[in-house]
Amino acid sequence: MKKIVLFIFVQFLLLFGLLWQMPDGRFHIYFLDIGQGDSVLIVTPEGHQILVDGGPAGEVMNELAEVMPFFDKTIDMIVLSHPHADHMDGLIEVLERYQVDKVLMTGASYGGSHYEEFLGELDDEEVILANADSDFVFGSVSFDILYPFESVVGQDYANINNSSISMMVEYGDVRILLTGDLEEEGELELGGLDLKADIFKAGHHGSRTSSTPFMLSKVRPEIVVIQSGKDNKFGHPHAETLRNFERFGVREVRRNDLEGRIEFSY
Repeated sequence: MKKIVLFIFVQFLLLFGLLWQMPDGRFHIYFLDIGQGDSVLIVTPEGHQILVDGGPAGEVMNELAEVMPFFDKTIDMIVLSHPHADHMDGLIEVLERYQVDKVLMTGASYGGSHYEEFLGELDDEEVILANADSDFVFGSVSFDILYPFESVVGQDYANINNSSISMMVEYGDVRILLTGDLEEEGELELGGLDLKADIFKAGHHGSRTSSTPFMLSKVRPEIVVIQSGKDNKFGHPHAETLRNFERFGVREVRRNDLEGRIEFSY
């Protein structure tokens, strides 16, 4: 009798798991609650999963467990915008625990043992070095890589923030702009592009060095999302940046430090 009950229970779990794993036909973007850092999970209507940055070590695994089926250990692509710890360290454990098909990164020169550890985890994954031609389409969602314009493999940066991969995510009429920690110098380089977006992830966690008036005049977002940790030591988001959002008519400012995880679906 116990064996029959156990068999039925296992079959139920399998059926429940299969139903949970099935795509719901909607586009989801999660700005994960990982503390002071960036991590964004995009799930296409067809069920593809793209993780942009992984925040500092630890929290991203808890967040993925909340928004992905417990038995689903596959990710179609991870994107490392730039190799600062608050974007990269969480990806090390993701690479250890998940089967990742593709990794998009710049390959810019950067020291530090954590970056070496990240590179050491790249094994079976297809590594793609970012430039403006390395665009992607997953089902009905496109990822237009805007920056860097050309390969920056091995290039030294005085400020590695300005090597950040920047991309426009498009689903139907919805446009979402992700720019990592790109600061004013990098934002100015994007000036000749069509940057109009419905949702803009504030650059560099809402720092005054990013989301400049020039950038906001180009993007004109309806919604801004700020990924910063509660009571962080940097004072992010800065008051000047919040005033800029108000000045440029941003309808809604969403903040991980105030709300936790933030989700949009279409």
